[in-house]
Amino acid sequence: MESYPMEYYTFFISFNEGDYYTCHDLLEEMWMTDKGNLFLKGLLQLSVAIYHYEYGNVKGARSMLEAAYRYLTPYSPFHWGLKLEPVLAYIEYAQAIIPPIDKVPFSEVGTLPKLPRLYINIEN
Repeated sequence: MESYPMEYYTFFISFNEGDYYTCHDLLEEMWMTDKGNLFLKGLLQLSVAIYHYEYGNVKGARSMLEAAYRYLTPYSPFHWGLKLEPVLAYIEYAQAIIPPIDKVPFSEVGTLPKLPRLYINIEN
């Protein structure tokens, strides 16, 4: 099995727990040392998108989903132990259900269409 930085493994745990803020921090730390790694940037943007959406920043979520899709697509179908087809399908679905508005107050986030949970894992 290929070995990855510890932050990458921790990212998967945090992502699957729904802790997208921590995901951002973990991936940003890795990406800052290798800014040419658009795969990490794509995962970072995906995490930020979900975080934004959960706090009512719909426009920011939409923008980050578009960026994540653009960055991750060239790495499909498989990169760094991650099957990307389910990730890209999730992004497409999320883009389709997110309403064409800019934001909602945090107190109204529950009125937004709910994004499904995406669970991702490292595979051989």
